[in-house]
Amino acid sequence: MDLPCPQWQEHVAVKWAALDSDQRESFASLLDIDDVFKFALSLITQDDLDFLQSLSTEKNVKSEDQASKSRERGNSSFKSRDYTSAALHYSQGLCLAPRSSQQLSLCYANRSAALCHLQLYQESLFDIDMALKSGYPSHLSHKLQDRRALCLRHLSTDQEAKARHPSENHNAPDGAGRQAREHFSLGICPRAAVSFSLEKGRHLVAKERIAPGEVVLTDQPYSSVLIPGMNGEENKGELFGTEHRFCHRCLAKTLCVLPCEYCSYSRYCSQTCQKEAWLEHHQWECHLGGDLVLMGVMAQLAVRVTLKAGIKNIQMARHLSESKEPDSDCVGASNYCHANVADRSHGDDSYLSVFHLMHHLSHHSAGLRFLAAVTVATLYLKLSARTGPPPPGSQDLRRPLRETNQSEETSGEKQEEAEDSEWGPEQWLMGSAVLRHLLQLRCNAQAITVLQDTGPATSSVQSSHELRIATALFPTLSFLNHSCCPNTSLAFTTGASASPGSDLATDFTGNANREITATIRAAKVIAPGQEILHCYGPHSSRMKTQERRRLLFEQYNFQCQCEACTLQQDEQERVEDEENTILHEAKLQCAKCKTAFKKISKNRESGFVCSKCSHFVSGSEVDQKLQEIRVNLERAVQLMERDKPDEALRLLKQTQVHCGWILSDTHPLQGELEDATARAFATMGDWAKAAVHLERSVTAISSQFGEDSIELGRQLFKLTQLHFNGGARKAALSVIPKVRQLLRLHCGPECDELQELQAMERCLSR
Repeated sequence: MDLPCPQWQEHVAVKWAALDSDQRESFASLLDIDDVFKFALSLITQDDLDFLQSLSTEKNVKSEDQASKSRERGNSSFKSRDYTSAALHYSQGLCLAPRSSQQLSLCYANRSAALCHLQLYQESLFDIDMALKSGYPSHLSHKLQDRRALCLRHLSTDQEAKARHPSENHNAPDGAGRQAREHFSLGICPRAAVSFSLEKGRHLVAKERIAPGEVVLTDQPYSSVLIPGMNGEENKGELFGTEHRFCHRCLAKTLCVLPCEYCSYSRYCSQTCQKEAWLEHHQWECHLGGDLVLMGVMAQLAVRVTLKAGIKNIQMARHLSESKEPDSDCVGASNYCHANVADRSHGDDSYLSVFHLMHHLSHHSAGLRFLAAVTVATLYLKLSARTGPPPPGSQDLRRPLRETNQSEETSGEKQEEAEDSEWGPEQWLMGSAVLRHLLQLRCNAQAITVLQDTGPATSSVQSSHELRIATALFPTLSFLNHSCCPNTSLAFTTGASASPGSDLATDFTGNANREITATIRAAKVIAPGQEILHCYGPHSSRMKTQERRRLLFEQYNFQCQCEACTLQQDEQERVEDEENTILHEAKLQCAKCKTAFKKISKNRESGFVCSKCSHFVSGSEVDQKLQEIRVNLERAVQLMERDKPDEALRLLKQTQVHCGWILSDTHPLQGELEDATARAFATMGDWAKAAVHLERSVTAISSQFGEDSIELGRQLFKLTQLHFNGGARKAALSVIPKVRQLLRLHCGPECDELQELQAMERCLSR
């Protein structure tokens, strides 16, 4: 569970310790969320509010001086021709610049130059217009007019080229084409239905046979929050995290962000997202940006869910809950951690589905409950004291307090009017709802991931890894129970990156291409009556049973009894888990005769013995060798990232000679060694040798994840790229059908990789 910053945790821990034993016992005995919230609210003092204020001071404030420094860093990157970093620095300057500051126009103008060099001409034109509207110095405006003419010429040339070769216009940038083509109706497919039992709660089952690759459900989050700083990329010593690169509403990756006019943190890919976020939640969050970041992603998401729902929906949900069902904390279930009500509405952005998700209040420790309750109570008081009236309900969210395009004078009047409004006596229900959702999120929050390219952007073969960029609450996706070996796969689509000035009303698919979407597909045949299952994280191909069960119980409060856990729960595996054996012995081999090792205990020392020649190696020696391989692998990757593939290759060869003797061809580390070696050869332009090593990596990937896995599909896609770049036409064409099958199965027929695969196939077939 995402926790607040360490300073706030320590502050609350001191507050908890200061309670007398009767107070702590009284709090620990509370089983109703309203009572827990009211207890914490009664303890909040001005000292608590002041302490939080001291932590968040200047974290969300605009500053002309800081904007100028960001612009200067951008100028430095621009001079060194690092236009991507320059654009990011200029964007940061825009977010820091006050509305009346000249830095605003200068940052827009400078960013337009960087975007022009990156051939993002439409975005450059938008920045030119914004610079002129923001008061760009008139004696310099001729530079912008010259740049505008250059952008228009390039755009005209591009349009003429597309008109001459319409068959080659297959890939829209940043996934926009995919979203326009692959647009599904939200909800559950007709072949599946929601079922209910006391053991499993609400869950999804197949009504009819569902074929592999078929869409089972699509869902959009009720609310989501971008995770700041996750795996940011270092550019010339400057760190840019997710908060700098992605839209804070639709999560589109963009170099052309639009800042919030009032805080320095929030930024968006378009005026549409900027306005929608303001109407939905940011008009209340804006003053508290620094506080919310300090309190953690989960607390911010809980606040955002509550603000979107509004007091009317919260009151309605509470009324229905009290009149129909008790708000029980759990139903004795094995893999069940979601809603406990069978007849609630679901999908369609339904707050009722969100409200009735399990919160497991009694499963949390008293200390964690106290931290959550005090955090929420403090934020509640800050919200009620510093913002306008609370949101009435999602049906009234179109009543803006401030419009992004209104005059500054009108905006000030509305802001003053909002600050004079007070929260009524029934508004404590908002605080209780925030606490409810915060506790729910431990079991029901869903990480949103995207594929992030690794290595140099100029590389002909891109490696990638999954990057967690946001946390969200999906109403319908939450119906799916867990399996460590699920029969579905999950893919996310974030907002399509477009010109920041674009209007949603003109977009091809309406709201769909400005929304985050989760798509669940069948990964194998799902028979009628069979439950549709989703993996919450711990997967049988990556983790052993005991570790999976421990993690699932710690986070989701259930003992996993899925098929994978049941089949693997034999005495041999339990013994191995107790002895902390990391990997299956069948993937370790004897250095003398290359026969598989078998794990044994010899003279009270655990180790491995060859089943053919009886050669014995101690467990400590094996662990040491495996650790040495991991360290060398990490060093080799770092060398390649510093553009030293020859040094990386020497280190990898040395590792294979000295350590690789214990690894079989199917060992995961052997696969990583071969993959890194292939990357080094590819960087040096030796496509044939790179392909040989990547084929060996494919063997390990297939053994670890399976013949029908997305991991195998992505590795084979890289192999196709290597064959294509090396001119190995026959080899490339032989791999493409398998790649196409796996990508269609897990990612759908219009994913970006399939479009690139199709382009390669057309080229090879000429």
